[in-house]
Amino acid sequence: MPKTMLAVVKPEAAPGAEIREVKVPAFGRNDVLVKVRVASICGTDLHIYEWDRWAQNRIHPPLIPGHEFCGEVAAFGDEVTSVKEGDFVSAEMHVACGKCLQCRTGEAHICQNVKIIGVDADGAFAEYVVIPESNIWKLDPAIPEEYASILDPLGNAVHSVLAGEIAAKTVAITGCGPIGLFSIAVARAVGATTIFAIEVNEHRRSLARDMKADIALDPSKDDVRAIVMEQTGGLGADVILEMAGHPSAIRTAFNVVRRGGRISLLGLTSKPISLNFSEDIIFKGITVQGISGRRMYQTWYQMTALLKAGKLNLHPVITDRIAMKDFSKGMERLKTGEASKILVYPNGTK
Repeated sequence: MPKTMLAVVKPEAAPGAEIREVKVPAFGRNDVLVKVRVASICGTDLHIYEWDRWAQNRIHPPLIPGHEFCGEVAAFGDEVTSVKEGDFVSAEMHVACGKCLQCRTGEAHICQNVKIIGVDADGAFAEYVVIPESNIWKLDPAIPEEYASILDPLGNAVHSVLAGEIAAKTVAITGCGPIGLFSIAVARAVGATTIFAIEVNEHRRSLARDMKADIALDPSKDDVRAIVMEQTGGLGADVILEMAGHPSAIRTAFNVVRRGGRISLLGLTSKPISLNFSEDIIFKGITVQGISGRRMYQTWYQMTALLKAGKLNLHPVITDRIAMKDFSKGMERLKTGEASKILVYPNGTK
C-alpha cells in the first residue's frame, strides 16, 4: 500500500483547486479504503471550485471534493465483515447519523445531521477514499464502471421518477442537466408514455433527444404550455419532474401539470420564489413533493435492478473523460454548457 497519493485539493477559501500529493487517508475499524477507478464531476463540485456563496457558507478547506465514484476495495478495518479486497464498489456519500427521528423512521435520506463525503469530509477526487462500511454499495462486475461512477446522480433521478405513479403517465421534465437526462431514461424504462423535455440550452435539448424524449422544447422560444396541452388532449402532463431550480422553470412546471397531477421538485433555487397557492396547487388538487438525495437504500436496489436488466442507456449523458491532472480544464469545460457528465480518471483516461 502506498503512503501517498495524488488528489484534487481545495486548499483555501478561494476559487480554484490544485493537484497535490497527500497522504493516503487513514481508516478506522468500521471503514473501507477504496481505490478509485472513476469519479464524476457534479454541479456541486463546480460550486466548490468557483467558491460561490453556497460554498463559502458550507465548505471548510482544505478539502478533497468528489462524491460520485466507483472503485475497488483496497483495505478495511478490523470490524468490517461485508466486503473483501478487490470487491467492485460504489457508495452512498450521505452519511446519516442513525439517531434522529428521520433515521429511526426509515427516512435517513433526510437525516437532520447528515454529513456528505466530498463536501463535509474528504471525497473521491483522489486515488483513494475512505467510506464507512454501512455506506458501501457492492456492485455486480457486469455493470460498466462508467455507469458505476454516476450512481449518485442516477439515484436522484430514480428517486424523483419513482416517487409516485409513473407507468402509462405523461411526463414533463424541466431542466435537462445530467439528472434531468437520466430521468428521461428512467421514466421510459418504467413505462411512461409521452415524455417532454423542457430545456433552454440547445446542447442539452439535443442530448434529451438522444435519451429518447418524445418532444424537446425550448422555453425561450416555444409556447410550452400550448404544446403540452395540445399533446395531452388539453389535460396537461400527469407528472412533472422539476430539475432546474430556476423560477421560470418552476412556473412552467405548475403551468403544465394537469389537475390532480404530481410535481416532484429536485432543482435547487438560489432565492425564494412566489407561487399562487390557490390557483397553482389547491384548486388544481396537485401533489407537490420535495426530493432530496436518494432513499437509503431502496433507491440503490431500484437503480441496480434497472441497470442489471439493461433498461438504461446512459451513454449520451457522458460527454467527457479526463485525467485527474486535468481537473481544472474539466471545470472550465463544464462552465461552457457544452459538457454534461465529465468522468475523472485518477491514473489517466482509458
